[in-house]
Amino acid sequence: MKVGMLGLLRVVVLVLVLRVSSSSSSSSSSSYFGQKNRRSSILPVPVPEQATTSSLKLNRVGSSIVFPLHGNVYPIGFYNVTLNIGQPSKPYFLDPDTGSDLTWLQCDAPCVRCTETPHPLYKPSNSLVPCNDPLCKSLHPPEHRCETPEQCDYEIQYADGGSSMGVLVKDAFSFNFTNGEQLKPPLALGCGYDQIPGPYPHPFDELQRMGNVCLGILDGKGTGLNIIGDISMQDKMVIYNNEKQLIGWAPANCDRLPKSKTSSICCGYDQIPGPYPHPFDGVLGLGKGKSSIVSQLSKQGLVQNVVGHCISVRGGGYLFFGDGLYDSSRVLWTSMSRDHREHYSPGFAELIFGGKTTGIKNLLTVFDSGSSYTYLNSPAYQALVSWVKKELTGRSLREASDDKTLPLCWKGRRPFKSVNDVRKYFKPIALSFANGGRAKTQFELPPEAYLIISRMGNVCLGILDGKGTGLNIIGDISMQDKMVIYNNEKQLIGWAPANCDRLPKSKTSSIW
Repeated sequence: MKVGMLGLLRVVVLVLVLRVSSSSSSSSSSSYFGQKNRRSSILPVPVPEQATTSSLKLNRVGSSIVFPLHGNVYPIGFYNVTLNIGQPSKPYFLDPDTGSDLTWLQCDAPCVRCTETPHPLYKPSNSLVPCNDPLCKSLHPPEHRCETPEQCDYEIQYADGGSSMGVLVKDAFSFNFTNGEQLKPPLALGCGYDQIPGPYPHPFDELQRMGNVCLGILDGKGTGLNIIGDISMQDKMVIYNNEKQLIGWAPANCDRLPKSKTSSICCGYDQIPGPYPHPFDGVLGLGKGKSSIVSQLSKQGLVQNVVGHCISVRGGGYLFFGDGLYDSSRVLWTSMSRDHREHYSPGFAELIFGGKTTGIKNLLTVFDSGSSYTYLNSPAYQALVSWVKKELTGRSLREASDDKTLPLCWKGRRPFKSVNDVRKYFKPIALSFANGGRAKTQFELPPEAYLIISRMGNVCLGILDGKGTGLNIIGDISMQDKMVIYNNEKQLIGWAPANCDRLPKSKTSSIW
């Protein structure tokens, strides 16, 4: 459900599912589950849980769970993480989203309306979450009435236009903890039987859906290069030997990871799962609410209620639960806003450009891993664009109106290969937070934290106009090569430079 290439904000809005017998009943579900045809229960009645909290409890101080992230800001435009769910355990690709709480999978309950998924639809356990459960209540307003007491209905909508409707179930999640424990705690998740996807994450998705054959060699006008892309390197091991300055290739079995030279090996082991257009089985809600997976783990005493991620500028990275992977003294901390508890928000910020104050203040800011790009409200965005253009006056860059990758791109005398080629033309940006009356804390954005190089070899501004959102969003592009931590125990948000290219094992790992 992440917006991907479009990079739109994904701030979640929980729709009130008021299935009461009055005229105010939800119309969104009546066409499928109206009073005449609606089943009394989507799933079988609950059965006793097989695992109890007391039998799973660990010393949660210093215990963490780490997940590899796959994807990038550009050109893929989204990330995913693999979770193993069910009995027996099966893998599912989930979209990690700090802007929403509920974790859900597209579900064979049966499914009324589901999008294409990389795995078979999730077959739910027979353990329903009842309507009076605190987790269910956290998804609804206080006045919500239970039409079917034995089950918890939910409906969730995202700002990119996507939505999911279903029921809450409990199932086993398989986790490997950094202290060596392997546990399968029962956790609540959404069994989504009616989904509407957001915008397509890839610009060529419509072509792929039509079932036609398309030429995968494109016109490289404007690039000055002839490029051998992924389509032409499939089922080959392609090797770039920088020691000997050689490039090599050979036919290969790319369906499994290699272990040695004698293994049947492949050319890539970090693919984003297909098929398009919907590369996810569901959403991993990482928000602050009771229904989020980390909140449930914390309540069971398995980890501290801490979420963090480290997104590599080279693609990939990792996500983690718990407080065992960072040295708090090396982290720059700011307080979470008490007035905007629904999001990971440090409150209001002042925009800094080139190390100087701009006079643009009171920018209500949110950290959102569900947004590929960063957004400023319209006045701040227009001011930033004006300053950037002024800095480029007289330089060798000119606007590339033919490049539609992002709203604002510039071309040089020759195509750029990386942001390092242009960083001298762009000044650093920062957002300065008041930090609860203490010394101000700055979240710095060097050029590589707000610029991308397009396929055409142009440099594009990865800060977009957030008109209509009412929020200023720090998206994935600006959180690259930083460990970003959301400490719900202490109500703090922190960040520090980090090596996001390898998975950490403990605080002593070389991640800084």
